[in-house]
Amino acid sequence: MAQLSDDCFAFGGPMMSVDEAVRLIAERVTKISAVETVTLAAADGRVLAGDLAAPLPLPPFTNSAVDGYAIASRHLPTSEAQAFPLSGRVQAGASALSAVKAGEAMRIFTGAPMPEGADTVFMQEDVSLEDGKVVLPTGLKPGANVRPAGEDIPLGHAALKAGQRLRPQDVAVAAAFGLTQLSVVRRLRVAVFSTGNELVSPGEVRAAPQLFDSNRFMLMAMLRRLGCEVSDLGILRDERAALAAALREVAGSHDLILTTGGVSTGEEDHVKAAVEAVGKLVLWRMAIKPGRPVAMGIIEGTPLIGLPGNPVASFVTFVHVVRPTILALSGARQEPLLPMPVRAAFTYKKKIARREYVRVHLRRADDGVLEAVKFPREGAGLLSSLTDTDGLVELSEEVTRVAPGDSVGFLSYATLL
Repeated sequence: MAQLSDDCFAFGGPMMSVDEAVRLIAERVTKISAVETVTLAAADGRVLAGDLAAPLPLPPFTNSAVDGYAIASRHLPTSEAQAFPLSGRVQAGASALSAVKAGEAMRIFTGAPMPEGADTVFMQEDVSLEDGKVVLPTGLKPGANVRPAGEDIPLGHAALKAGQRLRPQDVAVAAAFGLTQLSVVRRLRVAVFSTGNELVSPGEVRAAPQLFDSNRFMLMAMLRRLGCEVSDLGILRDERAALAAALREVAGSHDLILTTGGVSTGEEDHVKAAVEAVGKLVLWRMAIKPGRPVAMGIIEGTPLIGLPGNPVASFVTFVHVVRPTILALSGARQEPLLPMPVRAAFTYKKKIARREYVRVHLRRADDGVLEAVKFPREGAGLLSSLTDTDGLVELSEEVTRVAPGDSVGFLSYATLL
């Protein structure tokens, strides 16, 4: 398990900015050291444990980039088209039976190794055949349509770097090297529970004043998309002693504890007191909307993050607090979220010195420009505002108002995990 000191997240000031929170996490969280080996089929989304140096060049041999005819560049036609006798053919997966001799050409196919004596390939659509010879035009440069060995990745090059979250294209690189397994960081073990007497799990009997718990399932799905092993601890009632006992019990067997609800300042919000009873908690009042009440602490060396109970606030703060924590604990490189510029089709006012996220859907205007249309209702409890939109418009701390036509930064939901 990751073991952190009790003052790991100590900071000065009553309100923490989003950037400060991410910086603090990246600097002070110690990654887990356990490594395991997985097959290529299971490597997608995992964090690479060490640099992967190319064990062979890609491509491993010089080959033709097109279907065509291979010749030696010293015999390229210069003043007029020239007919060359054919000396054979070479297909992909096979080697030429003989070298290309002076004044001859060889039929070759895409991916086939270049025959000895040839270093240039004419595309088949640029030539003509006459009486068993190939007529080659002028104007082709030496080396054209040839892929040299190592052109893509040279031998020994660090093709994949430690800390990368492996993508399908990264797995393809490993496969191209002939590898069957990769060393990756062990999956993070995350314990998740909701708090609140007002909640029941789906499938249970719901009393009239109760709600079905949706946050826990959303958060578990988000964690799994980040490659975590998730322990579902269900719903803990608003009792400090029971909360404290549950937190202490899971701390030693998990890398992170994640809660939702009970982190505000109301008299029935008991997570803060429960954490303080078994560890140390620094209550983050982040300068972010939605999602200001966010808590983080340490229980017996295991970090805890307490997210707000409103689903939109929980979603937004997961992205900006939990996600960078998961990456840091896994030793993964922090992946900054880069908003895409779009045109605002809404009016909005906000407070200075606070980062705000506006739920929007995109449409293409008559002039072809992508516009962001604000969800018509406010409220951090509206799940439909997450399902009926395409992403979030990020408004920086310095912005105080948005008018139609302004350029704003858009974060697609697809880029947030």
